Amino acid sequence: MDSIHIWATYGLIVLSVVGYALERWPIEAVAAASLSAFLLLFTLFPYTGPNGDPVTTAELMAGFANPALITVMSLLIVGQGLFATDAMARPARLVTRLGGPTGRTTVFIVLVAAALLSAFLNNTPVVVIFIPILTVIATQRAIPAAHVFMPLSFLSILGGMTTLIGSSTNLLVAGVASRAGVEIGFFDITIPGLCLAVAGAFYVLKIMPRILTPRDGDLARTSDVGGKQFLGEVHIDEDHPFAGLTARAGLIPGLNEFMPRMILRGAQTFLPPFEDVTLAAGDRLIVTAPRKAFSAALSKGDLALRTIDPASGAQNLERTRNIGPDMVMAEAVVAPGSRYVGRTMQYSGLRTQFELTLFGLQRKNRMARSALSDIRLEPGDTLLLCGRQSSINALRGNHDLLLLEYSTQTVPQSSKAGLAISIFLTIVALSAAGVLPIEVLAMTGAVLMVATGCLTIGEAARSVDRSIYMLVAASIAAATALEQTGGARLIADSIVDALSGATPLVILSALFFVIALLTNFLSNNATAVLFTPVALNIADQLGVSPMAFLACVIFAANASFATPIGYQTNLLVMGPGRYRFMDFIKAGLPLVILMWLCFTLVAPLYYTL
Repeated sequence: MDSIHIWATYGLIVLSVVGYALERWPIEAVAAASLSAFLLLFTLFPYTGPNGDPVTTAELMAGFANPALITVMSLLIVGQGLFATDAMARPARLVTRLGGPTGRTTVFIVLVAAALLSAFLNNTPVVVIFIPILTVIATQRAIPAAHVFMPLSFLSILGGMTTLIGSSTNLLVAGVASRAGVEIGFFDITIPGLCLAVAGAFYVLKIMPRILTPRDGDLARTSDVGGKQFLGEVHIDEDHPFAGLTARAGLIPGLNEFMPRMILRGAQTFLPPFEDVTLAAGDRLIVTAPRKAFSAALSKGDLALRTIDPASGAQNLERTRNIGPDMVMAEAVVAPGSRYVGRTMQYSGLRTQFELTLFGLQRKNRMARSALSDIRLEPGDTLLLCGRQSSINALRGNHDLLLLEYSTQTVPQSSKAGLAISIFLTIVALSAAGVLPIEVLAMTGAVLMVATGCLTIGEAARSVDRSIYMLVAASIAAATALEQTGGARLIADSIVDALSGATPLVILSALFFVIALLTNFLSNNATAVLFTPVALNIADQLGVSPMAFLACVIFAANASFATPIGYQTNLLVMGPGRYRFMDFIKAGLPLVILMWLCFTLVAPLYYTL
């Protein structure tokens, strides 16, 4: 065993963790530096293992093609397909109704459901199911994303600790133990697992939200959804869903989030309160509504886009649900001194110059009550514009209309929601049934999202998180070095030697602590394979039942809470929750310690040590 390479590996891992924790540099920069350091170490100072095989650069860089990394990236693309088609809006509304008016209650129901499902399904597809639902709920109820997604991952891990099939780690330990002649039953770990899961759930639901502080932009992003009101115009034709709606008690039910302000019918004008007025074909309905209402109406085909006839140059109104995956809405502010000041929207030239449709206008000082096309623009007016991504991009750098970059969002393709959710559910079902590996299904699903038009290539590329990509690759290089040089084995042997002569409970507790720390840097499966033979050997030497030590390995190897690389579900929620490496240390390390203390208390009672 080469001590130089072992200690160099330990040192690089410590430096990497410190770099991640300090947050002075981007995660991808620290990860790239870590990977580069390992490559230099084993290239300049080659290492050959006991079996005669050298540690190669190909092994160190294998993380870029790791199935777990490919799975996470593919599932991020699939999730973006669900967002782009608004496929999870209806399931989210159903869950919201179950939770009542309190958003926290709704989130609580979803998180508990995820924990229960994880006891009988692999927790990765469970987290994949609930990420888009929680995204919609958190956005609608203005709940910080930081308080939602990490609890989802942690509770799914805790739920997976309660049955033999709840996690691949459990099955792996059972397989190694079976080859040694020890069988683990389906519910053999359920009672102690429930004790740990209940204690962990209390911490996750009650204490952890106080530790996790939302990013400045996180609250803004969720709280702005209900947002400012825009004045807009809806053209009613014979097939429009609003045609035939009749006013009652001064209002017109059935308009969803649109608030009617005026009805124009030829030369006739109806003002609120409306009495005995029925919307008919040819009416122009002047409304106020938040931008999400305009976006949803456009995706359903309830709003008309202005198109230009290539032959005559005439502008036409066209209402269609097939708007395409690259249709976006954005806000732009009329600048002081703009050439658009004083022009009406009808003669502004936005359609002909930029191929954009104006859907709404918001004015700070007052909201005009007139047709949108007749309002003369003033400095400071905010325009709600819609067009292809290329058309919105053409506004960048324009000094007359100042594009608000953060406001650019894709219009949901509701017409393809059924297709997107079918792809998603097929991935989950086939993965849960074990028909195909999750990485195969996830990659295929990502390709189908793009091939069927649920996503554009650009949207799919933007959904891939480069920080996760580099973090996983660098972490796998570190884990490879730790295993190949014998550094992990040295830690296992050292703990056994240091505790020789101690009581079974002390050894069991110390073993849990060491495994729980290592599993956050090695993969949990690698940690389980490494320590299961060690645990069986210790139990044999002490002359006690091996079940307590096997349960120790299972629970400790699953305690992957302190780093985002500890478990695949942590990587899945890192992007949606906008977490940093330090967030997992702050919120996850106390949970690791809690699991250690709980097992130390429960084990002697349940296993009679």
